[in-house]
Amino acid sequence: MASTDVLEFTRLKLQDRLDSHKTPAELNKLGQFATPTPLALDILGYARHLLPGAKKVRFLDPAFGTGSFYSALIHTFPSSRIERAEGYEIDPFYGREISNLWHDTALKLHLHDFTQAEGFRHDEDKANLLICNPPYVRHHHISIHEKARLRQATLQTTGIKLNGLAGLYCYFLLTSHAWMADNGLAAWLIPSEFMDVNYGREIKKYLLDEVTLLRIHRFDPDEVQFENALVSSAVVWFRKSKPPRSHSVEFTYGGTHGSPSISHFISNRALRDAPKWTKFSLKPSEERNRAIGLKLSDLFTIKRGIATGSNDFFILTPEQAKDHAIPKEFLTSILPSPRYIKEKEISANRKGEPTIEKKLFLLTCELPESVVRKEQPQLCKYLQLGIKQGISERYLCNHRTPWYSQEIRPPAPILCTYMGRLSSENDKPFRFILNHSNATAANVYLLLYPKPALEEELKKKPELLREIWEKLNRIATEELIEQGRVYGGGLYKLEPKELGNVPADKILNIAPENDLTDLKQMILFEHVNWLYGS
Repeated sequence: MASTDVLEFTRLKLQDRLDSHKTPAELNKLGQFATPTPLALDILGYARHLLPGAKKVRFLDPAFGTGSFYSALIHTFPSSRIERAEGYEIDPFYGREISNLWHDTALKLHLHDFTQAEGFRHDEDKANLLICNPPYVRHHHISIHEKARLRQATLQTTGIKLNGLAGLYCYFLLTSHAWMADNGLAAWLIPSEFMDVNYGREIKKYLLDEVTLLRIHRFDPDEVQFENALVSSAVVWFRKSKPPRSHSVEFTYGGTHGSPSISHFISNRALRDAPKWTKFSLKPSEERNRAIGLKLSDLFTIKRGIATGSNDFFILTPEQAKDHAIPKEFLTSILPSPRYIKEKEISANRKGEPTIEKKLFLLTCELPESVVRKEQPQLCKYLQLGIKQGISERYLCNHRTPWYSQEIRPPAPILCTYMGRLSSENDKPFRFILNHSNATAANVYLLLYPKPALEEELKKKPELLREIWEKLNRIATEELIEQGRVYGGGLYKLEPKELGNVPADKILNIAPENDLTDLKQMILFEHVNWLYGS
């Protein structure tokens, strides 16, 4: 084997040995997910394509790990082109042995926290090729003191104040701005969720205003890049230079950098106006790119189901309710998780209870504790179990009065599953369910309640509900997933506002024009200012 191949083989062995000393939970908390060799080679191969042929490379990896990117660098670029290579690694457990591995190469490895290191002052010393897979540390694993320091550091470097929910990778990305030479090239392997979530706004602003965003390659979420990491990944490429006035960004999806499944260009202007960017990774269509007219939120009030604070305690089977002698007036029918409901619609018995195999009841009571102790001894006895188990002190319960009361969620005529996956057996991650029962639902569902204009129409023509439900289930999968968000392994999620943004024009075309003219006019009148931009 060539010397670079021997080093990579040794590095992989070292990676496996070091990782074996940490549990998956520890690696997840520290955000330590090693970049697979084929992916590192793919990224460095594309970097060589973007860099001029004779230009010397000053390489920097701010989150070195065991050196997958450096290994790919010396495999891809001839040594004559590598002027300098530096890396930062904060974890001494990895750092000591990594230093020994790369000791005989040109690498200068710093065992130090990159976000606290001092960069070069002169542009000719700064990195012109920065490649990084930063730690995927969620915000709740960052201490308040550390978060304050990081926010101040990025504010000084870029003038951008990050959202408090930003993960550690966001701070790495902005901090590195001072380390890059003018016109330097950077590639960041980061979670694709920044393109859709609120905390990603500042990152997107940086990419549009402070640098020239070249390309975002999003990996197929069914192909999780990192073992144990429940995130979908993207590679963000940019140059450290202000963008040209009329600039477009290449969005690619699936496959590899050299051979993506989908590729097209989106203007900076369109990106600036778009709250979500993952939709640009999908195949473009004229219909999706035109201004959206009516939305589902014009027809329905959409809410998440009930967050109980402890499903195991508040949701009971009929047998459990009987064993604890819970009075019926404190039990409400509630639907089980979507995995237990195979039906497309839920029928009901004479009492309005759902006729499904797995029947469940929600415990809820508005009576004060003093009244429960005096008048409801069996219920009181059960609630005491919750107090002993610490359920009454959990966040949701502790912020309710009384702690055992529940949110008000009347039965919804139509429900939508909150999350789902694409598979060979199921080509839709979300299902719309027609509900004829009086059962409420937990927060694994989205509840659709007709708004007044639609409700009035349904009173006159109840059969329209079924037709609307059938139309909902015919909504193209792409229209739903482009509004939501995606996680590793192809797990898609929809929040109420995201489902509400799905176009609804076709749903109104469920009857002859004259049958729904009044409904259309009412909805259009309510939103005429929005529709015409006034």
